[in-house]
Amino acid sequence: MDRSAVSRLNGLRIAARRSPPLAGAWVVLAVGGGAIAAAWALELIAGLAPCSLCLTQRIPYYVALPLAAAVAAGGRLRLPSGLLRAGAALVALAMLAAAGIAAYHAGVEWRWWPGPADCSGGDIKPFGSVENLMAQMQTAKVVRCDEPALVVFGLSLAGWNALLSLALAAVAAWGAAARASLKVSD
Repeated sequence: MDRSAVSRLNGLRIAARRSPPLAGAWVVLAVGGGAIAAAWALELIAGLAPCSLCLTQRIPYYVALPLAAAVAAGGRLRLPSGLLRAGAALVALAMLAAAGIAAYHAGVEWRWWPGPADCSGGDIKPFGSVENLMAQMQTAKVVRCDEPALVVFGLSLAGWNALLSLALAAVAAWGAAARASLKVSD
């Protein structure tokens, strides 16, 4: 590594010690944002249709990412550290919820427990004639929650999401619980 890269890494280490909630918020923003971007890319670019549990797994990210952005912005605005730590704690809870939903989904995929009933049906609307209903049933594309769409190194995307969400919850919890070890001097 060149000297400028080492200098940047040392600067990041010092910043993390100065304000753990900010460091945790930035990690959740970067990694969690990347995870959501990857999920959207798999759906919109690769054509991998999500099931209802896949979509439910995204909801805690949609809560945690704006909260993490608020914590990061609050650090720039010099908000009290107690408020930043409370925000980091909320981010940790949201990511813990994401880990729980993803673990549940992975368990459904491994058939450890049954999944929700809507994972075996499509968007069939029983209005109109019987012929219309039969045509809908024949053309409906069912995305099942109990069949992994993609397995990477032996884990489904739900399994990887459970691990990632748990790691992000731990980072955010560290940010909420840790005390700054250096005085901020700007």
